[in-house]
Amino acid sequence: MYPWQSKLPRVAGPFLQPMAMFLVCVVFISLILVTGLVDLRRLEQTLLSFMEGRGLDVSAKIQRDAQENFTGLTQVLQGEHAGNVLLSLTEETFLPQESFVNFLVGLSRRLAREADQARTDRETLKRMAEENHLWLLALLDEEGRVVFRTRPFSRSLLARAASVVAGKRDIDIDVFREKLGSIALRRGPERGTLLVVLDGQGLRYWGMKFALQKAVEEAVTGQKLPYVAVVGTDRAVLASVGDPSEKQADDEYVVDGILKGRTAVSHRKFDFKDRKILEVVSPLYLDGVLVGAVRVGLGREDADQVLGKNRMLMIISMVFVMSIGLLSVWLLYRNQNRHLARMEEMGKELQKSERLSALGQLAAGVAHEIRNPLNAISMASQRLQREFQPMDEQRSEEFGKMTVVIRDEIRRLNGIIEEFLAFSRSQRLELLEYPVETVLQKLVRLVGEEAAPRGIAIEAVGLDSATPILMDVDKLQQAFLNIIKNAMESINGSGKISVFLEAAGSDGVSVRITDTGGGLTPEEMDRIFNPEYTTKEKGLGLGLPIAHEIIRSHGGDIRVQSQVGVGTTFDIRLPRKKGETEETKNTKRKDASGTE
Repeated sequence: MYPWQSKLPRVAGPFLQPMAMFLVCVVFISLILVTGLVDLRRLEQTLLSFMEGRGLDVSAKIQRDAQENFTGLTQVLQGEHAGNVLLSLTEETFLPQESFVNFLVGLSRRLAREADQARTDRETLKRMAEENHLWLLALLDEEGRVVFRTRPFSRSLLARAASVVAGKRDIDIDVFREKLGSIALRRGPERGTLLVVLDGQGLRYWGMKFALQKAVEEAVTGQKLPYVAVVGTDRAVLASVGDPSEKQADDEYVVDGILKGRTAVSHRKFDFKDRKILEVVSPLYLDGVLVGAVRVGLGREDADQVLGKNRMLMIISMVFVMSIGLLSVWLLYRNQNRHLARMEEMGKELQKSERLSALGQLAAGVAHEIRNPLNAISMASQRLQREFQPMDEQRSEEFGKMTVVIRDEIRRLNGIIEEFLAFSRSQRLELLEYPVETVLQKLVRLVGEEAAPRGIAIEAVGLDSATPILMDVDKLQQAFLNIIKNAMESINGSGKISVFLEAAGSDGVSVRITDTGGGLTPEEMDRIFNPEYTTKEKGLGLGLPIAHEIIRSHGGDIRVQSQVGVGTTFDIRLPRKKGETEETKNTKRKDASGTE
């Protein structure tokens, strides 16, 4: 293996450090996401606990007030007898028994309306009595005769409705004197009288409903609650404020768990009448006995708004952190790969320098070992042709052809040696200021004589002004000549070669050599300056590598543009002073900024 065939270690694929950084960012973002979700969950649980506590406070107040109201009313019903109590519907009272009487007045009027709707339908009236826990429900005509009764009853109970039947009163309520309380209500003109009798169990039931309704109304005073309801053990609504739908009241999942003792407190979320509701359900006890469950509906719009804001903040934070992370990874990836590209370019330059150095050493050895024997062979072939020409005409002709072949091959070997020697001498420049136009004009005249017989035209543009640059005249002339000859060899048949000279910025010149040859493929453009690559059948194909090395040693560079079937353009940029092209200045500025 030759010295220039050794390669520097290269990184396969993309640079791995940015990928590691990307994985770190992914882990970091995942941790932030998990932390944000945990915080949101914790906030949701906190708000839920707060709202549940608020619902339990309402339930506790209802139970406390209901127990107080029920105890006071029970004492009145069992121990105090106030006689007949007659109240008008507009009278306001704050005593428990008077409030209870008002409550029974409302009950009586509701029963009268339902009885009017049922008329004399006995089954409906019996069911109405059972559902309302009535001991007796009776309908009397205008003369006081019994039209309908749910059970037989004594004349003493019938006598309680005498004043109402006689038209002296519209309502007569007697619930505090004996074990059986009665309510007599005039139903209206020509419709008779409604008589309702409550036993101890019925009085207790309606006393409990009264106590619960009053407690519920007091509990929601000043609070914006969608609804509050007390559901009995039979799933019937005992008291309510607001509008809990029957569907919600009959929800077995929520209420049954409380009534059957499976859970102490239950809550759930749902949408009800275009509102977002959190319902808190807790048991209700009176005198130590479970009588039902309290359902408190709480609006959760404010809580959802707080959660929504925090969720939006988390999303914004996530997007911000993710953007910063991705931008950092991209900048790191770009920076590292830019340095990697520079390292690879430096490696290629180092390999090229090693190749050229090895070729230079090889050229010196080949020239020293071959040139002297080659001169001797050339002199011998000339002497053979001059002194040993055969007399026979046919043999003389064959002898001449053989000596011509010998001289041509000696000339070709001499050209190969000269190409090697050009590599060995290309690094040693003798610089002086000289007009580049003069060099190009000389080459155009020289090559034009050779190109004209082949039908190739040479065109020169911009060679009429003096542009002195710092150069080694012989070597730069050799570089231009190699490029022009390569252009001539790429043209099959007739064609055209154009040489353009123009300024490249304030401190450089550009020489463009364009041909109408067969063009180059992208793969060929990448390799045309490699010394070991050639497409020629004869020779080493070192013309372009030599030209490239000479121009690079002058501080310039070559850019190649080509299209297959159209032609090729070599754009040669040379500084007026060595190493001061615009590109090198930009490179220096970039390096300086990168260092800072």
